[in-house]
Amino acid sequence: MTQPMKFDLAEYLPYLINRVGMAMIVRFSDDALAHRGVTISMWRVLTVLAHVGPQRQIDVADLSGVDASTLSRIITRLERMGFVTRERSTTSNREVTVRVTPKAQRLVQETLPVADELVRTAVSNMTAREVETLKRLLRRMYASLADRRNVSAVSQMLNLDLVPSRRSDKARNARRRPKAEHPSRS
Repeated sequence: MTQPMKFDLAEYLPYLINRVGMAMIVRFSDDALAHRGVTISMWRVLTVLAHVGPQRQIDVADLSGVDASTLSRIITRLERMGFVTRERSTTSNREVTVRVTPKAQRLVQETLPVADELVRTAVSNMTAREVETLKRLLRRMYASLADRRNVSAVSQMLNLDLVPSRRSDKARNARRRPKAEHPSRS
């Protein structure tokens, strides 16, 4: 007879992180998005664009954490809803720039207070120092796990220094693009 595996899901870090994330997504979707016909992925795209301005579609994928293949469908829906516009690059037919409309700007401005209140509720039993420590640790975890291009793009958007530099990465990146640009993919 085999012994039951000793594993406590309630103590498993990925489970705990996912559980908090899902609880926040469900509450925020119910409170701020569902009645507007917007999903959490759509909101992330709109919020990124409202924050950083017009972006190439591939950079929106990196900044929002939405898979590039899924993003195309999301942007098509957002365009039909009047939240974004798309323009082909004048220098490359392969590049598309996405920008938010005033309608999207209003949606983001109206929903950010709901998101902020939800965060305040989630951390209401923590000190300010604990919240800062939690955010710092989550950023470090993300930097340890994420694709380096995505970490770089998100780091630039949030003005963070998440990616520990390696000599080979520095040299390779210096040859490829100026430091301030987002990583490019075709």
